[in-house]
Amino acid sequence: MSFVDHLEELRWHIVRSVIAILVIAAVIWFNIQWVFDNIIAGPINPNFVSYRVICNISHALNLGDKLCLPPVSVNMQTTTFGGQFFGSFSIAFVGGLIGAFPYIFWEFWRFVKPALKPNEVKGTRFVIFWVSFFFFLGSAFGYLVLGPFTFNFLANFQISGLNMITTKPTINDYLDNLTNLILGCGIAFEMPVLSYALTKMGIITPSFLKRSRKYAIVVILVLAAIITPSPDWYSQTIVFIPLFCLYELAVLVSVRVYKEQERKDKEEWS
Repeated sequence: MSFVDHLEELRWHIVRSVIAILVIAAVIWFNIQWVFDNIIAGPINPNFVSYRVICNISHALNLGDKLCLPPVSVNMQTTTFGGQFFGSFSIAFVGGLIGAFPYIFWEFWRFVKPALKPNEVKGTRFVIFWVSFFFFLGSAFGYLVLGPFTFNFLANFQISGLNMITTKPTINDYLDNLTNLILGCGIAFEMPVLSYALTKMGIITPSFLKRSRKYAIVVILVLAAIITPSPDWYSQTIVFIPLFCLYELAVLVSVRVYKEQERKDKEEWS
């Protein structure tokens, strides 16, 4: 295919992806009140399922209320007449993007796959499933864990002991933060898939990831200390463990791919 033909092919992949996003976005927009009350506002709702589960875990581990987060009391506002109206479009679009992610990646894969060699395609079985799985797993982690911890901490943080300042975020500020958490975690959880691809291409090796483990631990600990609502180790551990396990999974994936690559190289030389 010529360069222009490739662009034409890419255009139709993009068009179909946009249509998928718009279809899901339309469904969300026509049910926007239910979506906002039951999903979007979840992390700042005192009765959110994550608050109850984390608190029950704390009691089950005989930690008392160590892990129980204080109630969140936030009254959001909008400073423009169209704030809520345009906010609903933002919710619908982001929801459509997340819901259509497997299809979007499938369209992207259909565009890239013809350029791969048969042996390269053979090593990418179930790629759509694994990419989608880790994306949704990360999005759920951002929504169910990081969201409640982050908003609880920020809503209850006081720069002054005189209670002179009241936190009244705008709806757009809340939506931006929630979107960043969900999409950011969704992308971050692609680490095992990225490790697989980079090891396949020879850019990274298991030894490199193992040598970098101590730096990764420091980065994850700092991140956990920032987003947890209190300085005790119980809260930080809840955030640290999943992120560290994700890094270790990336190491294991890299080891497996590297060994397979070495075996294939030996077979070719023999």
